[in-house]
Amino acid sequence: MTTLETFPINKRWPAEDPSVIQLYSFPTPNGVKASIALEEMELPYEAHRVTLSDDDVKSDEFLSLNPNNKIPALIDPNGPDGAPIALWESGAILIYLAEKTGKFIGKTEADKYEIIKWLMFQMGGVGPMFGQLGFFVKFAGSKIEDPLPRDRYVGEAKRLLNVLEGELDGKDWIAGEYSIADMALAPWLNALEFYGAKDLVGYSDLKNVPAYVDRFYARPAVDRAKNIPPREG
Repeated sequence: MTTLETFPINKRWPAEDPSVIQLYSFPTPNGVKASIALEEMELPYEAHRVTLSDDDVKSDEFLSLNPNNKIPALIDPNGPDGAPIALWESGAILIYLAEKTGKFIGKTEADKYEIIKWLMFQMGGVGPMFGQLGFFVKFAGSKIEDPLPRDRYVGEAKRLLNVLEGELDGKDWIAGEYSIADMALAPWLNALEFYGAKDLVGYSDLKNVPAYVDRFYARPAVDRAKNIPPREG
């Protein structure tokens, strides 16, 4: 029988309570998706701090769980049919947790796919484009003199923000009701401040998007989860 102790990652990040979900993460925009979902769904879990350093995410123990060496990842000891399940990719984790609990994934099949549509919009658009924008504004890419790469991601970020600005008109949440799509989108919108890119993309000229982000971070579960696991060990 497979138990949590049989997963190699448990040797480096041991579980205190092997009966609950084990989260391996760091409070990046992708990482907090999982902690926010776990807090919102009131699922018992333990959070293990896995930094973005190669010593952690490229360690044999972490790669045994996620060969793509990215956080977040988790193990649910009580997965489908009562067997443990290991998951990575933040979107897959959100869908799994929502279906496990029946929360934040809509009341009907049509609701579910509306939510998944906007989740995929984040996974395929907002996350990758904003991440590249951050690279060219805040990190090593900022040293590249050619303006073309940065301008490409500035323009795409503006386009994506305008999509959201229009969609949020008259709505509190992107799919109509609060859902895992919001748990995916809002942390990436909030990352524009960390990247120092708000002015570049005209964030303050928008009305609906900033109000949406403020509304999201006013939720008690989000406030609890935004630094889980703690950035500092």
